[in-house]
Amino acid sequence: NILARSAYSLAGPAAEILSRLGKPGHTLIASPYLLDEVRRVLRYPRLQRLHGLAGGEIDRFVADVAAACLLVEPASTVAAGVVASDPDDNPIVAAAIIGKADVLCTLDKHLHQPEVVECCTNHGICVLRDSVLLPLLRAQE
Repeated sequence: NILARSAYSLAGPAAEILSRLGKPGHTLIASPYLLDEVRRVLRYPRLQRLHGLAGGEIDRFVADVAAACLLVEPASTVAAGVVASDPDDNPIVAAAIIGKADVLCTLDKHLHQPEVVECCTNHGICVLRDSVLLPLLRAQE
């Protein structure tokens, strides 16, 4: 949801996070599954009204994100069952684990559930909201 939000609010925290992650010392991690999700979500009519991007512009945005990130292909079993409340989020946790992420930045309430946070913590990953990550990124400069 952070990637999708950065597409329609260039002045918001999500866009600033994405911009800061493009600087040396940071690596944005994604997977084909995650990029497909961003593409799908940005095509929701209510979101298209917000960001105003046409189909080709959405595809370009996703391609730009893909070009700027470390693309990982996690095995489906890496985080199977971790997000019991929304199994469609398991591949997101798997990508963070396989990519050896330090942070999983999301507003998705399912990814902030105690069992998900515990799993991520066990792999050295902090699950943070953008409102927490952004000040940390700003402080690094």
